[in-house]
Amino acid sequence: MTNPMRRVAALVPLLILIAGLACAQAPEKPFLHPLFTDNMVLQRDIQCPVWGWAKPGEAVKVIVDEKGAEGKADATGKWMVKVGPCPAGGPHDVTVAGAQTVTLKNVLFGDVYICSGQPNMQWGMWGVNNSQEEIAAADHPQIRLYTVPNVVGFEPKETVAGQWQVCSPQTVGGFTAVGYFFGRKLNEELKVPIGLINSSWGGTIAEAWVSAEALKTMPDFAPAVEALQKLVADQKQLQATYDQQMDEWWAKNDPGSAAGASWADPALSTADWKPMTLPTQWEAGGLPNFDGIVWFRKEVEVPQAWQGKEVTLHLGPIDDRDTTWVNGVKVGAVDQYNAPRDYKLPADLLKSGRNVIAARVLDTGGGGGIYGKPEDMKLEAADGATLALPGEWLYVESNPRAKRTPLPQRLENNPNQVTVLYNAMIAPLVPFGIKGAIWYEGESNAGRAEQYARLLPTLIKDWRARFGVGDFPFFIVQLANWLAVDAEPKDDAWPNLRWSQWLTTKALPNVGMACIIDIGDAADIHPKNKQDVGLRLALAALGTTCGRDIEYSGPVYKSMAVEGSNVRLTFDHLGGGLVVKGDKLQGFAIAGEDGKFVWADAAADGDAVVVSSPQVAKPVAVRYAWANNPVCNLYNQAGLPAVPFATDK
Repeated sequence: MTNPMRRVAALVPLLILIAGLACAQAPEKPFLHPLFTDNMVLQRDIQCPVWGWAKPGEAVKVIVDEKGAEGKADATGKWMVKVGPCPAGGPHDVTVAGAQTVTLKNVLFGDVYICSGQPNMQWGMWGVNNSQEEIAAADHPQIRLYTVPNVVGFEPKETVAGQWQVCSPQTVGGFTAVGYFFGRKLNEELKVPIGLINSSWGGTIAEAWVSAEALKTMPDFAPAVEALQKLVADQKQLQATYDQQMDEWWAKNDPGSAAGASWADPALSTADWKPMTLPTQWEAGGLPNFDGIVWFRKEVEVPQAWQGKEVTLHLGPIDDRDTTWVNGVKVGAVDQYNAPRDYKLPADLLKSGRNVIAARVLDTGGGGGIYGKPEDMKLEAADGATLALPGEWLYVESNPRAKRTPLPQRLENNPNQVTVLYNAMIAPLVPFGIKGAIWYEGESNAGRAEQYARLLPTLIKDWRARFGVGDFPFFIVQLANWLAVDAEPKDDAWPNLRWSQWLTTKALPNVGMACIIDIGDAADIHPKNKQDVGLRLALAALGTTCGRDIEYSGPVYKSMAVEGSNVRLTFDHLGGGLVVKGDKLQGFAIAGEDGKFVWADAAADGDAVVVSSPQVAKPVAVRYAWANNPVCNLYNQAGLPAVPFATDK
């Protein structure tokens, strides 16, 4: 008979879940929204909403210094009062008076920006170049910082836990470095206070940051949104149900997991499997542009002395989800792209001689695979003895992302689900008065460029509609250079994603972009030079919505003209003229009518670039910096790099 205490224990996660959902439906709502604290920045030159909750019909007055405005709580208890417009400056006292009275101290009026995206936006000051010097110098009392906690929401939330802080060496360390350097430059140039709201989460997909209503307008995502909403509505979902759903999903979507088949079986023939040297992200190991399921296997010779020992299998981080077997026995599974895999093996599992490790890996976007450091991969006995596992493994592709059905959703702190970050990390901010937003995301959506060209504009329009301050400025960071340099021209995932980011600037008004194609790191998807990223974002803001007469972009492709076997390219944003950094202009590829691209000879000719190749007699298309990590060196006199482009896209 089952132990009754075990049955109760098994229900605890469900009870917690149901209680949590119930609380989410009927939260205790504060008199004053937690966004409004001492040391905050309110948006200058607009009527700023201030809000909270009281008894229905209760009057509330908001006073800035001696000027006040009044409102009443509606039938739901929510009240909202708009103050201003107020010019830049301060400090001010802001008093909110109703059944309670709250006075906020040291409040400034200035420009407020939301800083959002994935790890390169979340990356704190501790991880940048010259971090100690930068942090020590971060004494900027007119810059204020607010960090939104990393939480998910299955329905839109109304409040958020946080506290505005004055920027100082003591407060800036964990704050978004890109946001800080962006805000620092604006504060220096505009001489107005800057408020930065950091709402970012590493490794997240763009569709998590969009509301359900907006995502439902996209056929790509409508089924996933509806599935999540159905799951939320049914509060009796058990974790066991999710596990069963996942087993059924694997059997349906992965030939290696189908009924009667197991690619983890040590007796399986792997004659048609291919080698890959691990650790590496598989885009660099032989599977460019692949999102989906891949199986890995490795045979390991275990000495007799290891038999019967306690052994742990270490594989390092795996992007995104793995299930791992040893000698056909499942030893563990993790669904988190940046978590190390440390699986303790049963004492009788390893045998002297041949042993087989198999890992089924699912990647849903961006980089994929077993990608940590070589020293992360090993078998380790309790007495400290190790067997190294890096090197050649065998792999086989199973199903690509395009051929699989949507993954089952589960209710937990998983940020890579549709709408959940909008619900918990953007919705509670609405309709706070803002100037604009900066966005650094795309790595997790690489491989889905065509979709991203529709998804990112959907996100921007969604946020603009919610905040109610018109088509506010939205500045995108284009993906940096990363991975190995290609020997021949390719059409990889990252250049296509960059192109989608660029197209978004053309599709919507007041959308700018910072090109950082020259300041990435081939070996690190999180390059440490965040200073120039923030600077280029600030230049985009200063040169557009702030009205400064400066060059804020590198050369942008304008037109092409075929002149015999040559192609003449012209550009906007010359910034005083084209500049070639180095002895020879690099980064161009050219194609004829067969569509095959080859590296091109290129030279600056005044304000144009002339491109040709002896292999292409009748050119029809040119690409520049069209690679994961292109070798490219075209700039303008302002020192900004040319934006990657493809005339055939």
